[in-house]
Amino acid sequence: MVPFLIMIIIILVGVVFFQFRVQKGKGENLRYTYEKLQDIVGNQTGEKLLVFTDDKELQKLLVAINQLLEAKQITQADYLKVEMSMRKMLANVSHDLKTPLTVVLGYVEMLHTDHALSEEERRALLTKVQLKTNEVIELIHKFFDLAKLESGDKEIELTRINMNEVCQENILAFYDLLTAKGFSVHIDIPEKPIYALGNTDVLSRVLNNLISNAITYGDDGKTLGMTLRSDEKAVSIDIWDKGKGISESHIDKVFERMYTLEDSRNRLYQGSGLGLTITKRLVEALGGEIHLSSKPYEKTIFTIILKRMQF
Repeated sequence: MVPFLIMIIIILVGVVFFQFRVQKGKGENLRYTYEKLQDIVGNQTGEKLLVFTDDKELQKLLVAINQLLEAKQITQADYLKVEMSMRKMLANVSHDLKTPLTVVLGYVEMLHTDHALSEEERRALLTKVQLKTNEVIELIHKFFDLAKLESGDKEIELTRINMNEVCQENILAFYDLLTAKGFSVHIDIPEKPIYALGNTDVLSRVLNNLISNAITYGDDGKTLGMTLRSDEKAVSIDIWDKGKGISESHIDKVFERMYTLEDSRNRLYQGSGLGLTITKRLVEALGGEIHLSSKPYEKTIFTIILKRMQF
């Protein structure tokens, strides 16, 4: 009897000791988790919590904590990216406003101080002042347009639109300019009507932006085309040229706010870096997508994709 009782006591002591070790291990794991979490959050590191444990509940807790850490890190990275983009945008807006305004002030000073100017020279200077002032006004309009689009204040009514008509009207509006510049124009628009969910005015602005962009940056290739195509679900418009194109390293960045190619700041390719960003936001407001592919001096294609609608 005694040996049996002793055996029971030994077993109970073993159980108590095992529970004590388990509880101690849990406490150590929780303490390590707390201290490590404080370190990760306090030092803004990109680490994850790694704890080796057989405790299923603690494993679930660690998975949840790591998911929150990952979400926080993604949010922080997005915030830093936006902050850097805003700083660059403000710097570029300041540059783009300062340059024409400085020129305007120079012209005005000449008009005030140079009394030897002829009437013809004065008219020429006033014309230049007007052109530079219009540049500033256009930039300000683009800036506020982008602000409205990104804030969601600009409401766009979506209806069924005839894509054939919109495409024809917009490419024909540039036809005289294209032929005057010596461009070869290729238009591929089916005879059968194709309808999409969109807004005629907004889509016309998008097409105008892309055609103007192709004329400016595709001038070397002297070729511009528009292709309208569709499948069961989507309608696509390709605006393409055979100019100098965009290198692969720049393709993912051209739709960013205030992003400009290196030569877009010279007199021939002057640009604010807002045009393609506004174009992308407008396409997204139509519920669509815009994509870019480019092989310099072979073919550069901007593709707009909208939801197809039936007759």
